[in-house]
Amino acid sequence: MKSNVTRTALLSLALAGGLHAQDSNASAASTAVTPPVEVKQEAEKQAPKPKPKSNEEKRQAEMKKEQERLALENALVDERVKYETAKMRAEAARLKAEKDLIAERLSHATMKRKAEEEAKNAKMEVERERLTREAAIAKAKAESLGNQLKALQAEHSIELSKLDAQIKKIEATERRKGYANAKPEYLKNPLRKDGTVVISDRRIALNGPISGGTADFVTDRIHYYNNANRQHPIFIVIDECPGGSVMAGYRILKAMEASDAPVHVVVKSFAASMAAAITTLAEESYAYPNAVILHHQISSTLFGRLNLTQQKEFLAESNRWWERLATPIADEMGITKEEFIERMYEHSSSGDWSEFGVEAQKLKWVKHIVSGIDESSFLRDPDAKKTTPTTTTTTRTGEVEAGVDEDGRPVMYLPRLNPKDVYFIYNPDGYYRLR
Repeated sequence: MKSNVTRTALLSLALAGGLHAQDSNASAASTAVTPPVEVKQEAEKQAPKPKPKSNEEKRQAEMKKEQERLALENALVDERVKYETAKMRAEAARLKAEKDLIAERLSHATMKRKAEEEAKNAKMEVERERLTREAAIAKAKAESLGNQLKALQAEHSIELSKLDAQIKKIEATERRKGYANAKPEYLKNPLRKDGTVVISDRRIALNGPISGGTADFVTDRIHYYNNANRQHPIFIVIDECPGGSVMAGYRILKAMEASDAPVHVVVKSFAASMAAAITTLAEESYAYPNAVILHHQISSTLFGRLNLTQQKEFLAESNRWWERLATPIADEMGITKEEFIERMYEHSSSGDWSEFGVEAQKLKWVKHIVSGIDESSFLRDPDAKKTTPTTTTTTRTGEVEAGVDEDGRPVMYLPRLNPKDVYFIYNPDGYYRLR
């Protein structure tokens, strides 16, 4: 639409210019020198008169003339348009040139940037290849060092394995030295003709004061050994036992009586009070000639505040226990209970009747006097760190406690008894006490 308006304006300007030019030409023609009339007339006379034109020819001539006039006007308009648009075309050319310049500059900048990026990429590629090569070299070196390290570790491992095997062999050899090349002997009649009693690993240690824990320890093993074998003897081995709780001791005696496997008691050093009763009442018993066995009446120290009636009741309770223990011992000796008590005080004003093994055998406190004891179950070096369970004390931790009295003398505190229980223990120096 804008181009049409512009073109119309330009045509108007051209027509106006054309009309102005015609007026100028007409004015100039009127002011020109008029040739003499004579000359004109002469020329007209001489020229042949044209034939009169037809209407068609006149029309064509007019059209031609109009066509020429319009052509001239168009040419004029074109020239004027060219003139008028010259600045615009120049400005367009300038703008196009600037556009081309900008495009060239942009293209140049793009190419330059691309070239820089390519150079940078090429540099980075070179650096990457260098780093890749260095990494490959480092990896190869690491693998080489790793292989060398593995080789050294393998060598060291082999060497350590050899040394470890040697150490284990030495340790095993040393441990093996701690074990005897023998096996426990299980004899139905453990007393040899040479007077040696052979003890198997079916042994139960009875040492220290007898308490409820001691009874558990001994009776549990009597039951176990019976379940394992009801033919081979079970041995209760007394190194040193001063006696203790009559209830606990009675539990041991009843377990011995009920055992299908015979229970043999062996006294090595000292058995007093409840331990002496266990020895005398055992089916089979053995003692060294110089082992000491001691019998006495139940004697207890009253702890706490008891009135006379309570003291009388306590005495009656002790007599009932004494009846149950002294009667079978006296029967074993072939005397009455009263004679047993009388003979106690004949030998000692305190009533503590003690005898060495040989005399104890004569009194029927022990069945056999032995010249030796063969502990066939002691197959491990006693200097080894771990002791054989059968040689440990029977008293449980916390039941008998070591202490010092107010005078600084060492004492052993016995556990509290059942109210119906009494201690049947040899304690002349008061070493065993109740808290």
